[in-house]
Amino acid sequence: MSTDLAIETSGLVKVFGENRAVDGVDLRVAAGTVYGVLGPNGAGKTTTVRMLATLLRPDAGEARVFGKDVRKDADAVRSRVSLTGQYASVDEDLTGLENLILLARLLGHARPAARERAAQLLEAFGLREAADKQVKNYSGGMRRRIDIAASILNTPDLLFLDEPTTGLDPRSRNQVWDIVRAVVAQGTTVLLTTQYLDEADHLASRIAVIDHGRVIAEGTKGELKASVGTGAVHLRLREADQRPQAERVLAAALGAEVLLDPDPVALTARVDAGGGDRGAAEQAAHALAELARNGITVDNFSLGQPSLDEVFLALTDKKGQAA
Repeated sequence: MSTDLAIETSGLVKVFGENRAVDGVDLRVAAGTVYGVLGPNGAGKTTTVRMLATLLRPDAGEARVFGKDVRKDADAVRSRVSLTGQYASVDEDLTGLENLILLARLLGHARPAARERAAQLLEAFGLREAADKQVKNYSGGMRRRIDIAASILNTPDLLFLDEPTTGLDPRSRNQVWDIVRAVVAQGTTVLLTTQYLDEADHLASRIAVIDHGRVIAEGTKGELKASVGTGAVHLRLREADQRPQAERVLAAALGAEVLLDPDPVALTARVDAGGGDRGAAEQAAHALAELARNGITVDNFSLGQPSLDEVFLALTDKKGQAA
């Protein structure tokens, strides 16, 4: 097992009854990075995190955190990690300051040092003015920030963030993202589970896509996007009733599946051209010409890399077809 890795797993398995929640997961997470584990609800993300954090015992396979086996050296692993789960773990009847002081004392800080550390974190996380308010009166974004603050009272070498922004508004999500970046800048490794593709896109240097307990793809976001095509054509039509015909024309011109967007005048198609970006542009131009020849008016057109949403849909669709 490499000393440069914060996490390394091989064939990790967890079974609940007849459900293989985690079914042979292999991960390699470099120290000092944000590693994204992406997947829908029920994919096995949280179960994987709980095994790595020594809260669940694996049924098969190996898992090491900074070279320590999660079964044989569980105490050593716990001394270097911290976990922020999907739900607030602080006491809602205590104030933010009281929560942090209490937890700091439990972690071994003397009373003056506990108060000082709590004040530092409340200031850093933009919670100083709410320090004396009960946590039950905090907004969702404030609760997530106090939760993360509690997780780094003693700076961990590895921080597990399990869907930290679920249910938050865009402003609060951006605040949590800024906190994650600040934590990593100080040397902490972060394993981030999320079902938000843009979150993984913004934060993670590498991403594992998990579905039905298995890793179905892994790489940088650029590698994942390249794996499903060199580009994506996005179109908006002038008339919604022309979309069925436009779908047929695009499919024939590009030789690719066309996705119908929720917007009734919008379509998306992946372009897979061996000639790289120029080849993709030439195919897109040919498709536009075919649409015009068929009397279909395009109001808006763009060609770019596939989004992570399109990558995930393509990967899970391939897995479903293979099964």
